[in-house]
Amino acid sequence: MGILNITPDSFFDGGMYKDEKTILHQVEKMLSDGATFIDVGAYSSRPGAKHISVDEEINRVVPVVQLLIQHFPEIFISIDTFRSQVARKCIEAGACMINDISGGDLDAEMFTTVANLQVPYIIMHMQGNPQNMQEAPVYKNVVTEVFYELSKKVEKLNTLHVHDVILDVGFGFGKTLEHNYELLKNLDYFQEMELPLLTGISRKSMLYKPLNISPQEALNATTVANTIALQKGTQILRVHDVKEAVEAVKLFRLIENV
Repeated sequence: MGILNITPDSFFDGGMYKDEKTILHQVEKMLSDGATFIDVGAYSSRPGAKHISVDEEINRVVPVVQLLIQHFPEIFISIDTFRSQVARKCIEAGACMINDISGGDLDAEMFTTVANLQVPYIIMHMQGNPQNMQEAPVYKNVVTEVFYELSKKVEKLNTLHVHDVILDVGFGFGKTLEHNYELLKNLDYFQEMELPLLTGISRKSMLYKPLNISPQEALNATTVANTIALQKGTQILRVHDVKEAVEAVKLFRLIENV
Protein backbone atom coordinates (compact mmCIF):
# COMPACT_ATOMS: atom_id res chain seq x y z
CA MET A 1 0.00 0.00 0.00
CA GLY A 2 1.62 3.22 -1.20
CA ILE A 3 1.08 6.38 0.84
CA LEU A 4 -0.10 9.61 -0.78
CA ASN A 5 -0.31 12.41 1.77
CA ILE A 6 -1.92 15.54 0.33
CA THR A 7 -1.27 17.41 3.55
CA PRO A 8 1.01 20.38 4.19
CA ASP A 9 2.29 19.02 7.53
CA SER A 10 2.74 15.23 7.46
CA PHE A 11 5.93 14.16 9.25
CA PHE A 12 7.80 12.85 6.19
CA ASP A 13 6.23 14.07 2.94
CA GLY A 14 4.05 17.00 4.02
CA GLY A 15 3.62 19.55 1.21
CA MET A 16 5.35 17.43 -1.43
CA TYR A 17 2.20 16.58 -3.41
CA LYS A 18 0.13 19.73 -3.76
CA ASP A 19 -0.68 19.95 -7.47
CA GLU A 20 -1.93 17.58 -10.17
CA LYS A 21 1.48 17.08 -11.79
CA THR A 22 3.32 16.00 -8.62
CA ILE A 23 0.38 13.86 -7.44
CA LEU A 24 0.06 11.99 -10.74
CA HIS A 25 3.82 11.52 -11.04
CA GLN A 26 4.10 10.04 -7.56
CA VAL A 27 1.10 7.73 -7.98
CA GLU A 28 2.33 6.55 -11.37
CA LYS A 29 5.70 5.76 -9.79
CA MET A 30 4.15 3.84 -6.89
CA LEU A 31 1.92 1.81 -9.21
CA SER A 32 4.80 0.99 -11.56
CA ASP A 33 6.91 0.00 -8.53
CA GLY A 34 4.27 -2.57 -7.60
CA ALA A 35 1.75 -0.95 -5.25
CA THR A 36 -1.56 -2.80 -5.00
CA PHE A 37 -3.37 0.04 -3.20
CA ILE A 38 -2.84 3.80 -2.95
CA ASP A 39 -3.79 5.21 0.45
CA VAL A 40 -4.84 8.85 0.10
CA GLY A 41 -4.93 11.07 3.18
CA ALA A 42 -5.76 14.73 3.62
CA TYR A 43 -5.65 14.99 7.43
CA SER A 44 -2.22 14.90 9.03
CA SER A 45 -2.20 12.48 11.95
CA ARG A 46 1.34 13.10 13.15
CA PRO A 47 1.54 13.87 16.90
CA GLY A 48 0.32 17.41 17.56
CA ALA A 49 -0.83 17.96 13.99
CA LYS A 50 -3.15 20.83 13.14
CA HIS A 51 -6.86 20.00 13.28
CA ILE A 52 -8.85 20.79 10.12
CA SER A 53 -12.60 20.85 9.47
CA VAL A 54 -14.59 18.14 7.70
CA ASP A 55 -15.27 20.48 4.79
CA GLU A 56 -11.58 21.29 4.36
CA GLU A 57 -10.69 17.59 4.38
CA ILE A 58 -13.39 16.83 1.79
CA ASN A 59 -12.27 19.73 -0.41
CA ARG A 60 -8.68 18.49 -0.26
CA VAL A 61 -9.23 14.80 -0.88
CA VAL A 62 -12.27 14.23 -3.11
CA PRO A 63 -10.81 16.04 -6.16
CA VAL A 64 -7.64 13.94 -5.78
CA VAL A 65 -9.64 10.70 -5.72
CA GLN A 66 -11.49 11.83 -8.85
CA LEU A 67 -8.19 12.80 -10.52
CA LEU A 68 -6.63 9.39 -9.82
CA ILE A 69 -9.70 7.48 -11.03
CA GLN A 70 -9.65 9.53 -14.22
CA HIS A 71 -5.97 8.89 -14.97
CA PHE A 72 -5.66 5.35 -13.56
CA PRO A 73 -9.07 3.67 -14.10
CA GLU A 74 -7.90 0.33 -12.63
CA ILE A 75 -6.52 1.87 -9.43
CA PHE A 76 -7.52 0.65 -5.95
CA ILE A 77 -7.78 3.68 -3.67
CA SER A 78 -7.95 3.51 0.10
CA ILE A 79 -9.13 6.66 1.86
CA ASP A 80 -7.24 7.49 5.04
CA THR A 81 -9.82 9.24 7.24
CA PHE A 82 -11.56 8.85 10.59
CA ARG A 83 -14.62 10.83 9.43
CA SER A 84 -17.63 9.01 8.00
CA GLN A 85 -18.68 11.96 5.82
CA VAL A 86 -15.26 12.09 4.18
CA ALA A 87 -15.21 8.32 3.75
CA ARG A 88 -18.64 8.31 2.09
CA LYS A 89 -17.76 11.14 -0.32
CA CYS A 90 -14.54 9.38 -1.34
CA ILE A 91 -16.19 6.00 -1.89
CA GLU A 92 -18.82 7.75 -4.01
CA ALA A 93 -15.95 9.34 -5.98
CA GLY A 94 -14.39 5.94 -6.70
CA ALA A 95 -12.30 4.87 -3.69
CA CYS A 96 -12.84 1.26 -2.60
CA MET A 97 -11.52 0.98 0.97
CA ILE A 98 -11.59 2.97 4.23
CA ASN A 99 -8.52 3.28 6.46
CA ASP A 100 -9.61 4.62 9.87
CA ILE A 101 -6.79 5.49 12.28
CA SER A 102 -9.27 5.87 15.14
CA GLY A 103 -11.00 2.52 14.71
CA GLY A 104 -14.36 4.26 14.89
CA ASP A 105 -13.60 6.16 18.11
CA LEU A 106 -13.60 9.67 16.60
CA ASP A 107 -16.85 9.35 14.62
CA ALA A 108 -19.82 7.44 16.04
CA GLU A 109 -21.27 7.08 12.53
CA MET A 110 -18.25 5.36 10.99
CA PHE A 111 -19.25 1.73 11.64
CA THR A 112 -22.77 2.17 10.27
CA THR A 113 -21.36 4.06 7.27
CA VAL A 114 -18.98 1.17 6.51
CA ALA A 115 -21.89 -1.26 6.89
CA ASN A 116 -23.98 0.76 4.45
CA LEU A 117 -21.16 1.13 1.93
CA GLN A 118 -20.01 -2.51 2.27
CA VAL A 119 -16.36 -1.78 1.50
CA PRO A 120 -13.21 -3.19 3.15
CA TYR A 121 -12.39 -1.42 6.42
CA ILE A 122 -8.96 -1.05 8.00
CA ILE A 123 -9.45 -0.72 11.75
CA MET A 124 -6.48 0.76 13.57
CA HIS A 125 -5.82 1.05 17.29
CA MET A 126 -5.10 4.50 18.69
CA GLN A 127 -5.05 5.71 22.28
CA GLY A 128 -6.40 9.29 22.37
CA ASN A 129 -6.41 11.47 19.25
CA PRO A 130 -3.68 12.92 16.98
CA GLN A 131 -3.46 16.06 19.12
CA ASN A 132 -2.81 14.28 22.45
CA MET A 133 -1.98 10.63 21.70
CA GLN A 134 1.73 10.90 22.49
CA GLU A 135 1.46 12.96 25.69
CA ALA A 136 1.45 10.04 28.14
CA PRO A 137 0.32 6.69 26.68
CA VAL A 138 -0.14 4.06 29.41
CA TYR A 139 -0.87 0.32 29.22
CA LYS A 140 -0.58 -2.54 31.70
CA ASN A 141 0.05 -4.90 28.79
CA VAL A 142 0.06 -3.18 25.42
CA VAL A 143 -0.28 -6.37 23.36
CA THR A 144 -3.30 -7.84 25.16
CA GLU A 145 -5.00 -4.45 25.55
CA VAL A 146 -4.67 -3.59 21.84
CA PHE A 147 -5.84 -7.10 20.94
CA TYR A 148 -8.85 -6.83 23.25
CA GLU A 149 -9.92 -3.40 21.97
CA LEU A 150 -9.60 -4.44 18.33
CA SER A 151 -11.43 -7.74 18.89
CA LYS A 152 -14.37 -6.00 20.60
CA LYS A 153 -14.69 -3.61 17.67
CA VAL A 154 -14.49 -6.46 15.17
CA GLU A 155 -17.36 -8.15 17.02
CA LYS A 156 -19.41 -4.97 16.76
CA LEU A 157 -18.63 -4.68 13.04
CA ASN A 158 -19.66 -8.30 12.51
CA THR A 159 -23.04 -7.64 14.13
CA LEU A 160 -23.47 -4.87 11.52
CA HIS A 161 -22.61 -7.42 8.79
CA VAL A 162 -19.18 -5.90 8.13
CA HIS A 163 -16.87 -8.87 7.58
CA ASP A 164 -14.15 -7.48 5.28
CA VAL A 165 -11.99 -6.10 8.08
CA ILE A 166 -8.21 -5.54 8.15
CA LEU A 167 -6.34 -5.04 11.44
CA ASP A 168 -3.70 -2.40 12.19
CA VAL A 169 -2.15 -2.28 15.68
CA GLY A 170 -1.33 1.41 15.20
CA PHE A 171 2.42 1.80 15.57
CA GLY A 172 3.17 5.28 16.93
CA PHE A 173 -0.43 6.13 17.72
CA GLY A 174 -0.62 6.50 21.48
CA LYS A 175 2.40 4.27 22.14
CA THR A 176 5.85 4.80 23.60
CA LEU A 177 8.97 3.45 21.91
CA GLU A 178 8.82 0.40 24.19
CA HIS A 179 5.12 -0.17 23.41
CA ASN A 180 5.86 -0.11 19.68
CA TYR A 181 8.62 -2.71 19.92
CA GLU A 182 6.54 -4.90 22.22
CA LEU A 183 3.82 -4.88 19.54
CA LEU A 184 6.28 -5.60 16.74
CA LYS A 185 7.79 -8.50 18.72
CA ASN A 186 4.32 -9.99 19.31
CA LEU A 187 2.63 -9.08 16.03
CA ASP A 188 1.99 -12.74 15.26
CA TYR A 189 -0.33 -12.87 18.30
CA PHE A 190 -2.89 -10.88 16.29
CA GLN A 191 -3.23 -13.73 13.81
CA GLU A 192 -5.54 -15.29 16.41
CA MET A 193 -8.31 -13.08 15.02
CA GLU A 194 -7.89 -14.70 11.60
CA LEU A 195 -8.05 -11.36 9.79
CA PRO A 196 -5.55 -9.72 7.42
CA LEU A 197 -2.95 -7.62 9.19
CA LEU A 198 -1.67 -4.28 7.90
CA THR A 199 1.53 -2.73 9.25
CA GLY A 200 2.25 0.97 8.87
CA ILE A 201 5.72 1.55 10.22
CA SER A 202 7.33 3.43 7.32
CA ARG A 203 9.97 5.99 8.40
CA LYS A 204 8.30 6.43 11.82
CA SER A 205 10.04 7.84 14.90
CA MET A 206 10.25 4.39 16.51
CA LEU A 207 12.77 3.64 13.75
CA TYR A 208 14.71 6.85 13.34
CA LYS A 209 14.93 8.10 16.94
CA PRO A 210 16.85 5.12 18.38
CA LEU A 211 19.30 5.44 15.47
CA ASN A 212 19.68 9.22 15.86
CA ILE A 213 18.79 9.81 12.23
CA SER A 214 16.04 11.72 10.39
CA PRO A 215 12.91 10.31 8.72
CA GLN A 216 14.64 10.96 5.39
CA GLU A 217 17.47 8.61 6.43
CA ALA A 218 15.19 5.83 7.73
CA LEU A 219 14.61 3.78 4.56
CA ASN A 220 16.98 0.99 5.61
CA ALA A 221 15.42 0.84 9.08
CA THR A 222 11.97 0.73 7.48
CA THR A 223 12.96 -2.24 5.31
CA VAL A 224 14.31 -4.10 8.35
CA ALA A 225 11.10 -3.44 10.32
CA ASN A 226 8.89 -4.36 7.35
CA THR A 227 10.75 -7.66 6.99
CA ILE A 228 10.20 -8.46 10.67
CA ALA A 229 6.52 -7.56 10.25
CA LEU A 230 6.24 -9.94 7.28
CA GLN A 231 7.80 -12.73 9.34
CA LYS A 232 5.21 -12.03 12.05
CA GLY A 233 2.26 -12.43 9.68
CA THR A 234 1.70 -9.02 8.13
CA GLN A 235 -0.05 -9.23 4.77
CA ILE A 236 -0.15 -5.54 3.80
CA LEU A 237 2.72 -3.07 4.20
CA ARG A 238 1.73 0.60 4.19
CA VAL A 239 4.81 2.47 2.93
CA HIS A 240 6.24 5.64 1.46
CA ASP A 241 8.79 3.63 -0.56
CA VAL A 242 6.99 1.02 -2.64
CA LYS A 243 9.91 -0.42 -4.64
CA GLU A 244 11.88 -1.38 -1.54
CA ALA A 245 8.83 -2.86 0.20
CA VAL A 246 7.96 -4.94 -2.88
CA GLU A 247 11.53 -6.27 -2.94
CA ALA A 248 11.23 -7.26 0.74
CA VAL A 249 7.96 -9.07 0.00
CA LYS A 250 9.47 -10.94 -2.98
CA LEU A 251 12.44 -12.18 -0.96
CA PHE A 252 10.22 -13.12 1.97
CA ARG A 253 8.00 -15.17 -0.35
CA LEU A 254 11.04 -17.07 -1.63
CA ILE A 255 11.72 -18.23 1.93
CA GLU A 256 8.04 -19.05 2.46
CA ASN A 257 7.97 -21.17 -0.72
CA VAL A 258 11.10 -23.23 0.00
